[in-house]
This record gives sequence, structure tokens and C-alpha cells, in this order.
Amino acid sequence: MSTVSQSSLSSLPSPARADVAARLRDALLAADFTADGLLELLGAPAYAALARSETVPALRATRGDTPLEALVRLFLLQQPVAHARMADVLPVEECLDSGWLVQAGGGEVAATVDVRPYGGPDGEDWFIVSDLGCAVGGAGGIGSRAEGVVLGVGGASTTLAGITVRTPVASALDLGTGSGIQALHAAQHATRVTATDLNPRALHITRLTLALSGAPEADLRQGSLFEPVAGETYDLIVSNPPFVISPGPRLTYRDGGMGGDDLCRTLVQQAGERLNPGGYAQFLANWQQVEGEEWTDRLRSWVPRGCDAWIVQREVQDITQYAELWLRDAGDHRTDPAEYVARYDAWLDEFEARKTRCVGFGWITLRRTDSAEPSITVEEWPHPVEQPLGDTVRRHFERQDYLRTHDDASLLTSHFALAAEVVQEQVGLPGAEDPEHVVLRQHRGMRRATKVDTVGAGFAGVCDGTLSAGRILDAIAQLVGEDPVLLRDRTPAQIRLLIEQGFLEPAVP
Repeated sequence: MSTVSQSSLSSLPSPARADVAARLRDALLAADFTADGLLELLGAPAYAALARSETVPALRATRGDTPLEALVRLFLLQQPVAHARMADVLPVEECLDSGWLVQAGGGEVAATVDVRPYGGPDGEDWFIVSDLGCAVGGAGGIGSRAEGVVLGVGGASTTLAGITVRTPVASALDLGTGSGIQALHAAQHATRVTATDLNPRALHITRLTLALSGAPEADLRQGSLFEPVAGETYDLIVSNPPFVISPGPRLTYRDGGMGGDDLCRTLVQQAGERLNPGGYAQFLANWQQVEGEEWTDRLRSWVPRGCDAWIVQREVQDITQYAELWLRDAGDHRTDPAEYVARYDAWLDEFEARKTRCVGFGWITLRRTDSAEPSITVEEWPHPVEQPLGDTVRRHFERQDYLRTHDDASLLTSHFALAAEVVQEQVGLPGAEDPEHVVLRQHRGMRRATKVDTVGAGFAGVCDGTLSAGRILDAIAQLVGEDPVLLRDRTPAQIRLLIEQGFLEPAVP
């Protein structure tokens, strides 16, 4: 259980005062305290600097006396503002009474939490609540090393939100909710949302996030992993867990309290039995790359029985880079040098004991199929992608279903269409009669590129859903003077690859 005391929760606004949250929300919107309003006020450089935990550009941009500037200084920059000034903008007395604000002396008021505007996927104006100084983690340090601190929206949060499949569902679970951003997204397409966290402070802040964003309340439960929802199943499970591989539990928001990558492994392995048929479980995770073991085999062993899986390694860091990242995240680089060295040594000792060469980071998506032939894809893809990717993820699994139920003979009688925004590139010496390589490249989704031969390129270019694959190959055989039987025999493997990677999509003639 978390060691966060109930007295520490009393320092937060009261989630029971929904009327105050609604009035506060109205006041924020009236002052254009939104993601778009901030961008217009601050300008792109200062707005981007806030995401790096750098506040000086925003302080310089808010020297005026407009309501929006006052709100930015109060809630984003945590600067005291004159009581009389804020009384023209907010329901100050109600905010003081319910704990959103406190008296700061000298006739000023100060915020008790960070409130950050966040734009929803369909233009919604949402607000993410977090602890003061903790709206964004990362290399700048969180500004506090208190165990129960609750962070706001960072790159990991938005990545998970972007890759999540957003089809309407009856039930969704946000495991390790933190400030509540995943629960907030889920509330838009799930009839029932359950959110859990080991840290009671996080559950309290999630209530604030949902209330201030005008979202329905979620079923909030305290506990570790799947303990709070024992015996229950869901159509969607999402989790940005405390995945950091550290020498010991220290910060609740990032350190899972298990050795190595055991927390992520346990979470993935236990998710299968918590999913309804056809349901998705989507996680961010870290994993060890260990001497004498293929990392792909390690991750395949995590996939629970009855589930298809798509695992994408997005980044790899050597153990020194990894240790330095998370030492900076906790602000340890600002402490006594001897203490920093001791903590750094502890990280390296931990990795050495576990024979860890480096650490991978990426996405894990499971889908419950109960198929006798599960599809498990483990790949490395460090290249830029186009978010949101939820539809891309869904279509990946739909294609696996298709390939699993169609043998080569069925493929040749099927119809296909070239996916949107796929282009062909030819690489070769200037003036050469034939290109050395033909590459198909996606400009959407995963933005993959794959080499094809001239038959594969010609086949993909003709696919518009009107002709079957077999008839297209027969025409190509006649054109290039090749035996059509041999061409039909050797091409299905290339067609499968193009379908699997999303270059071709099954079409109804």
C-alpha cells in the first residue's frame, strides 16, 4: 500500500465540491485558458518551453494584466496573484473554500495544484490536474522527490493516448491512472470507466481532472496491478505503469517495486484473463536486453495464452544513458555530488547483477482472440510515425485475422486496394534502364517503407479492388513474358508481406 497519508490529501482541492469545479471550468473557458488560447498568448517557442519544464519564456510573455495572463501565472507558473485581480476572473472565495486556492499573504492567492489546458482528440477543452511543479516530467527534473507526487501530462501519456484503439466499448480500465488522462480519454468512448492506482493521491487528482474537464465520474479504486478489479473483465485496458527499471522503489509514479522489468512482464501476462473476447490491452513498457538472450524472445514469452500481440520497440538506451535519464528526472543531478555518485553506482550495480546490456522502451498491444494460432509480432521501429495511431493498431489486428483465415489459394481469388498515401520510389544510377531498388513508402500511420521487385511494384500499382490478385498476376506474366503458373506460385509471399505491413488492404469487388 502507498505511504501517502490522508493528511496530505487534505492539501488538495475537494473533489466533492463539483459545483465549484464546474464554476471554475466556466471561468477558465471564458478567459480562453485553453490549449489554443495558450499557444496564441505565449507563442510557439514559449509554449514548447513549458513542455520542457522551462518557465522563463512564459513568465516574460505574461507581464500584462489580461485575465488569461493572470491565470497562466497562477495555475501554470505557480506565481502568487493579487486576490483582487483574481476576483475579477474566478469565483475566488469558493476556490479558497474548496481548496483550489490558498491565501499567500500580502493580499495574494496561490494555486494548490497545477492546472494545465489539454486539447481533446475532437477539439474538447480539457484540464489536467497535477502536483505543483510536476505538470511535466523529463530531463528538467520534476521539482519534487516526494514519494507520492503525481505528474501531469508528459510524452509517455500522450503516446499511450495516441496509440489506443478508440472503438466504442462497454467497459474500460485505466490501470495506474496517475493524473487521469487515460481515464479522461476513455470516458469519451466507454460506457463504464474504472481507474486504479496504488497512490490514493493520484485517485484524488484524477477526480479533479475529470470534474474540471466536465467528464463523467469514473469508478476509482486503490491497489496494485489487477488486485482492485479481481474477477472482472474489460473490453479495453490501458496502462502507463511505473515501468522504470530501478535499483529499488523510491518514487511511486515511476518505480514499480519489482526487480528489473518484472512489473511490466507481470502486467502483460495477467492482462489476458482480464480481457473480454476481442478486447484490447495497451501498455507502455521498459524491458531489459540481457546478455545471452534475444530481446524479441524475452517479449514473446510475456504474451499470455489466447492473445494476439503487437510489440514495437521504439527506443534503446545503454545502461549509463538510462540511469542518467532517471537520475535527472528525480532531480538527483541537483543534489550533493557524492549522493549523486552513490545513486548512479546503485543503478549500475543493479544492471550488472542482472546482466543487462541496455533497456528498450516501446508499446505493447494485446488483443484477446482465443485463436489456436496466435499472431505475435515483435519488431523494432525507431522511425517517426503519425499520431494518433489507434486506427492503425486496430487495422493491424484486422489484417492478422485476414491472413490467418486465407491460404495462398484464397489470396489469389481475393481483391485488394492500395492503401491511402502510398508512393513508389525508384533508386538506381542516373540513366540506368532499370532501377536497382523499388521502394513502396507510406505517408500515414507507421510510415513504413519496404523494398519490392518489379512484379510486386506492378501488382501494388494495379490494385484498386476491381480485379482479383490472380487475374492481375496473369496480366503481369503476359506482360513480362513469364510463366503465369510460376508467377502465381512465388508471389503470394510478397502479397502477404504487403498486406501485413499495411500497403495493401482487402477490398470488396
